[in-house]
Amino acid sequence: FFPLQSQLSQALNGLSDRAKEAKEFLVQLRNMVQQIQENSVEFEACLVAQCDALIDALNRRKAQLLARVNKEHEHKLKVVRDQISHCTVKLRQTTGLMEYCLEVIKENDPSGFLQISDALIRRVHLTEDQWGKGTLTPRMTTDFDLNLDNAPLLQSIHQLDFVQMKVSSPVPAPPILQLEECCTHNNSATLSWKQPPLSTVQVEGYILELDDGNGGQFREVYVGKETMCTVDGLHFNSTYSARVKAFNKTGVSPYSKTLVLQTSEDTQSEEQTLPFPVPLERSQLRRMSPFSSTLNLQPSFPGRSYFELRSSAHQLSLHSSLQSLNSAVAWFSFDPSSAHADIIFSNDNLTVTCNSYDDRVVLGKTGFSKGLHYWELSIDRYDNHPDPAFGVARIDVLKDAMLGKDDKAWAMYVDNNRSWFMHNNSHTNRTEGGITKGATVGVLLDLTRRTLTFSINEDQQGPVAFENLEGLFFPAVSLNRNVQV
Repeated sequence: FFPLQSQLSQALNGLSDRAKEAKEFLVQLRNMVQQIQENSVEFEACLVAQCDALIDALNRRKAQLLARVNKEHEHKLKVVRDQISHCTVKLRQTTGLMEYCLEVIKENDPSGFLQISDALIRRVHLTEDQWGKGTLTPRMTTDFDLNLDNAPLLQSIHQLDFVQMKVSSPVPAPPILQLEECCTHNNSATLSWKQPPLSTVQVEGYILELDDGNGGQFREVYVGKETMCTVDGLHFNSTYSARVKAFNKTGVSPYSKTLVLQTSEDTQSEEQTLPFPVPLERSQLRRMSPFSSTLNLQPSFPGRSYFELRSSAHQLSLHSSLQSLNSAVAWFSFDPSSAHADIIFSNDNLTVTCNSYDDRVVLGKTGFSKGLHYWELSIDRYDNHPDPAFGVARIDVLKDAMLGKDDKAWAMYVDNNRSWFMHNNSHTNRTEGGITKGATVGVLLDLTRRTLTFSINEDQQGPVAFENLEGLFFPAVSLNRNVQV
């Protein structure tokens, strides 16, 4: 009895697997129905556009041919009108001569007639000769000697047909987002996906799309062969929708299910990165924990007056910018994975120095593309000789030179007496006032106004350093072995 039960159970397991495969296959077929409908609409639109393009080309050619006909028409009229004018003048002269001769013939004075008769006879013969052969023949025909050869085009139109493309493989099935591997960190999101288990269709790549965090249109954020992507520079405390589709030479798959996610806001929760919620569900995500106030990389807190309110315009502007900081706080540390090999990390990657006398670059882990952001760095060690640099950079900035030497970084480098701003190896705005051990350097990145401003010990250092900033920026520092921040 029990062996039969076991045998039946095993058989049911196999049948259950087949039933599961059949359900997934039915889903794939239903997706194909939707894809066929979408492809039909797209193909019809393409066909109409191609035919309209042919019609437009034919209309343009018709206009050119009509212009040639009109030109020929004007030419014929001019020739005929010129001949009419010339013939009218000659006829008027001939008629006048004839009338004069008739009057002379009526003259009764023989001696007078004899005096002019010879001259008149010569003039009559001369006038008659002027009406010689061809004078009374039209110089232009009324026919238009143009024959439109449309036979080849008509034949081409009749032969216009679809070319049956050889399909190497069907369209891929929609990818599946792997919720257990999707996560958020500050204003970055990592998404992971895979093809359905039973899918054997070749996939050449994937297209990942996110909306704008405000329910707007989707936009492409990644196209490639990888099945995992991290998107940086999102809004804090915003809800995004994500979806992915696959493609090959045949076409593009339907979209995966839409995944709704939310970027970080709460700075008081336990340090943890949790998966996204399931598709189309919205729930609060836990955030990364804040740093201790004793650590070197210090966060900003809204409402704190970081700078004395001065009378100058840029001081007032900077103070106003800081007062308008959003209440969300982003926590980040230095990033070992993108730093130069000579950079030395400690204190959970919150403190950095260098083992080289040459300048080396290290970036923060969080990138910013929108909003207003402020952070501070404290100088733990400084011997008054090196020129550390502070600012922002692209992810691919040079790592073996002072920050600001290339066009991928915007920085302030400073010694114990003064500072300079530097971008693309261009030095500007020398400003008195330097750093010592224990000093604090502040960086204000305002991507609403697209500006970058610096401070030393809570006083703004120089004017607004850089303007017209746009893109994704990471906090950045360059230093050597004589500096620790």
